Amino acid sequence: MRQNKLHVKKGDMVMLNKTITSARSAGEDREKGYVGKVLKVFPDEERVIVEGVNMRVYHEKPSQANPQGGRTEKEAPIHVSNVNPVDGDGNPTRIGRKKVEDPETGKGRWVRYAKTTGEELDD
Repeated sequence: MRQNKLHVKKGDMVMLNKTITSARSAGEDREKGYVGKVLKVFPDEERVIVEGVNMRVYHEKPSQANPQGGRTEKEAPIHVSNVNPVDGDGNPTRIGRKKVEDPETGKGRWVRYAKTTGEELDD
């Protein structure tokens, strides 16, 4: 089975390219252009969790960790097509992949780069 490759990774800064809204939304809606950090990636479902986007209220039973229980707000996943990575200038960009040779070992590795500026996004 082939693993899905996404254009974003955990820790990337991304910009919303669509307003995220819902009738059951707990927090305020996030407008197109909002920039946030990717907290978690689900490649099989093609979804990501972005910090502060798509907030939902979850009702939790009392437990040892949370003896009071109650309502907590957490981010819910959104589709990966609704976000674009941000380049060094803070602009949304598309992603390309290129193979880079390591000078000391001579081995190559694939890196992601920003199509707008050409800078590498992977360290």
